[in-house]
Amino acid sequence: MNIFQTAEQQANILPEKYRRMTVKELEDRAKEIKEKLGNKLFIPGHHYQKDEVIQFADATGDSLKLAQLSKENTEAEYIVFCGVHFMAETADILTAPEQKVLLPDMRAGCSMADMANFHQTERAWIKLLELFGESMIPLTYVNSTAAIKAFVGTYGGATVTSSNAEKMVTWAMTQKPRILFLPDQHLGRNTAYKLGIGLDEMAVWNPVTDQLEYEGLIENVKVILWKGHCSVHENFTVENVIEVRKQYPEMKIIVHPECRREVVALSDMAGSTNYIIEAIENSDPGSLWAIGTEMNLVKRIINQHPDKHIISLNPHMCPCLTMNRIDLPHLVWCLETLEHGRSHNRIQVEEQTAYFAKMALDRMLERP
Repeated sequence: MNIFQTAEQQANILPEKYRRMTVKELEDRAKEIKEKLGNKLFIPGHHYQKDEVIQFADATGDSLKLAQLSKENTEAEYIVFCGVHFMAETADILTAPEQKVLLPDMRAGCSMADMANFHQTERAWIKLLELFGESMIPLTYVNSTAAIKAFVGTYGGATVTSSNAEKMVTWAMTQKPRILFLPDQHLGRNTAYKLGIGLDEMAVWNPVTDQLEYEGLIENVKVILWKGHCSVHENFTVENVIEVRKQYPEMKIIVHPECRREVVALSDMAGSTNYIIEAIENSDPGSLWAIGTEMNLVKRIINQHPDKHIISLNPHMCPCLTMNRIDLPHLVWCLETLEHGRSHNRIQVEEQTAYFAKMALDRMLERP
């Protein structure tokens, strides 16, 4: 590590003063700075964030909602994104150049997004062209890096979220007969299956071995799934479903489509974060629910609905570790640097990458 890398790493280490502050002191500072900066500051918060952070969010939502709000926001000078790295990148791509997007803790990444990098995708595309010719269009889950979004935008594809995946896959199939779906194989498989595409028409691209995993006639492939996954949602299992059915026969099971296909198949309902939230909100008092998604959100839903019996589908599930990087001390540190006229942990996507990534994002956002 050279001197510049060492300096950069040290710049991202939380100063000790914030570790010593009490919760009340941190909350008071956050309130004070928010009031001082007013409309110059906008704090979007993803549903998976801790309550200690969400309480200061100006807007909460899933990836689609936050992407739309980022694009629509023209007033804020500073956007302090309480989420993970790829979300802050998306906000930077969609907002004006003079607006500054900041991430309170640069360690807040996404293991799924890291499962597909540009060089792997470029190699895969070349090999897949040899197999399928120009018959493919790429789609990428928004849980991907700006470089992957740019790759998809370059080749005429679009981004998708768990809220609009069916709509975007349907659109893509009108453009080309085959789809390369990055980087979450489970969302891609569950979406394609729901649209009537058979499991025997889906292949898996393994970026580690640089090989297509498929048994059958190659011309039958309609969807190529990138071999990636969410480390949280993949931990919900068939055994979890069986155990809930045994203990609570009347309980409805609702899961996120990032879960494995067999888990989704055995559940009563599957849908995006907003879909899950709205399903619980609209359910009758006294109803029973097992939820298969991130634990911070499940705990928040449980607290918001004391009139219902709600549990996690996996009682041993932990919150998303990378989402949990954003905490109150890091948020206050970020806000105080803004108060002093500095931009701490600014996220800036390189101009050419942003240009092509925006193409992919706009193709999604243009379809309400």
